[in-house]
Amino acid sequence: MTRRLPVVLLTAALVVSACSSDKKEKADPEASKGSSEKLVQVSPLTGEVMRSRPANPVFVVKIENTEGGAPQLGLDKADMVVEELVEGGLTRLAAFFYSDLPSTVGHVRSMRASDIGIAKPVDGQIVASGGSAGTVKKVKKAGITVWSEDFGAPGFSSDPNKVRPYNRLMDLPRLDRRAKVTDIPGPYLTFTKAGAKAEATSSAGAEATEKSVRKATTAAVRFSPSTTTQWKYSGSTYKRTNGHAEKEYGADTVVVLYCDIGDAGYLDPAGNPVPETKLKGNGDALILSGGKATTVTWHKRGSGATISFKAEDGSPVTIDPGHVWLELIPKDGGSVTVQ
Repeated sequence: MTRRLPVVLLTAALVVSACSSDKKEKADPEASKGSSEKLVQVSPLTGEVMRSRPANPVFVVKIENTEGGAPQLGLDKADMVVEELVEGGLTRLAAFFYSDLPSTVGHVRSMRASDIGIAKPVDGQIVASGGSAGTVKKVKKAGITVWSEDFGAPGFSSDPNKVRPYNRLMDLPRLDRRAKVTDIPGPYLTFTKAGAKAEATSSAGAEATEKSVRKATTAAVRFSPSTTTQWKYSGSTYKRTNGHAEKEYGADTVVVLYCDIGDAGYLDPAGNPVPETKLKGNGDALILSGGKATTVTWHKRGSGATISFKAEDGSPVTIDPGHVWLELIPKDGGSVTVQ
């Protein structure tokens, strides 16, 4: 099933017809020629108004998240980032690129079965250096397009300053010349209506108890005994203080989801079991925005569904339009400490 970009009408509702094409043509923001009413296109990844439709699909690039892969390149240009647990208690990033396609992104690593639930909500096309045979089979069975160096995908190159497997770089504009445009997908999260005041911490906080909303100018997100991501709120964004990026990603909102973690069914070369994050169902969550943390619950009906949120009283909670970083921590063993 294809999904179209969420839209907001500036005036009265319009009935708009469209036909799909493999040609890369940007959509005209005018609802119809000669009409005084405009169709406002909203990004499925940020919830922000877009001037026009990007002439590319959503690319989800798997990026190394250890010192071995430093520095991370192009991360600051991503529309959204997801941090997921991998083997050995380490984490890996899934960086979503839609509005901007950098010519240098990396360092690119392999995909996991967890990426199905991560990429599916926006029909993301996964960019990875490779993947186990079992993972590749699962991902393709889920209907996800994969651009893998193992299968000869264009755009890959070597960083002369690094060694394998930490030296793979991706040129997204080059890759995009081979990719087919898809219907604009989304939204990934339930965003506040573009142009309206956000509800994530302000509206939810107004209804919530003092226990559910608290100060959060720093945060420590623990994935495992060996991996904790540290955040600091400065100005209007959160940035990692122990990250590996050449230029750090500025997150307007950090969303922490407590997720079920299963066994992917195989071992890595070092003999470690490979975990599989189940990004569907529901669980507890914490939204960090504007220097405050709000306790909510998250809900996702299936791998390809939008993630929604509810306050303690069951009322819906929406996310501020802007750049979001999702932390997918284990329901058992993961934790968040804010101050």
